[in-house]
Amino acid sequence: MKIYVAGHGGMVGSALCRQLETRDCQIVTRTRAELDLLDQQRVRDFFRAENPDAVIVAAAKVGGIHANNSYPAEFIHQNLVIQSNLIHESWLAGVRQLLFLGSSCIYPKMAEQPIREESLMTGALESTNEAYAIAKIAGLKMCDSYSRQYGVDFRSVMPTNLYGPGDNFHPDHSHVLPAFLQRFHEAANKKLETISIWGSGSPRREFLHVNDMAAGCLAVLDCDRDSYEQATGPDLNHLNLGTGTDITIAELAAMIAEITRFEGEIVYDASKPDGTPRKLLDVSRLNKLGWTAQIGLREGLTTTYRWFLQNQQNLRWR
Repeated sequence: MKIYVAGHGGMVGSALCRQLETRDCQIVTRTRAELDLLDQQRVRDFFRAENPDAVIVAAAKVGGIHANNSYPAEFIHQNLVIQSNLIHESWLAGVRQLLFLGSSCIYPKMAEQPIREESLMTGALESTNEAYAIAKIAGLKMCDSYSRQYGVDFRSVMPTNLYGPGDNFHPDHSHVLPAFLQRFHEAANKKLETISIWGSGSPRREFLHVNDMAAGCLAVLDCDRDSYEQATGPDLNHLNLGTGTDITIAELAAMIAEITRFEGEIVYDASKPDGTPRKLLDVSRLNKLGWTAQIGLREGLTTTYRWFLQNQQNLRWR
């Protein structure tokens, strides 16, 4: 089987490639320089030349609360164009199976917890990442529309907050967990007396190691179409992907302080936005397919910090 992993150079795509390398399949990849996913004609030419059997859409413009809030135009435009090109050209090329990776931010800010798949489009989104969320909603709806109209097997998963090897560790433009690791590491090295964290520390977040995410994605690809459709139900075409457990930002900060050996005081800046109060996914539908996360948060943080220390010279800063 020939599988094209779009976005193989990122944290998510590289984890998927590591998982696929253990299987009997041909992995197809292209760097950004080799294939501009914003260029529809180049994407069409690529599909005609390679003719993959399956496609995993892991390519996206991603970032933390600061980046999403600062550059909403780039987040909505680039994600809409990338996923539209990949999904539409996959259909034109006769791709047998496609998996679209969305995000848990698609759900309403005040959704009932834990968040079930049915909560989609039942309330207002978190304003700080609304542009990204709308793009991801459009992607999963595009997969659903193509599946219903053309009978193709285009599936979607909505992962929770991801972390692990290959993450973006920029202190301002990254997601909360890698930003914390980098900042606490630096503060510990400089023996700072305090470190300031945005918000109150009370919001709760769920974190999934990227290796677990990759295993979950392939479990969704592996199941037969009837099992997938039974899991999603007649009115849905996406599955939540997470651990089913969460932690407060304050608890996360304390855990990272311990792992990085930061001994100073953690100060919370309540003048900064908290974001969504809680975002815990209900993963019962995916669990029924036989998959559950295996990597605990402390274990995952420890190994991620070890990877960070070993790869500081080659970290992604964007």
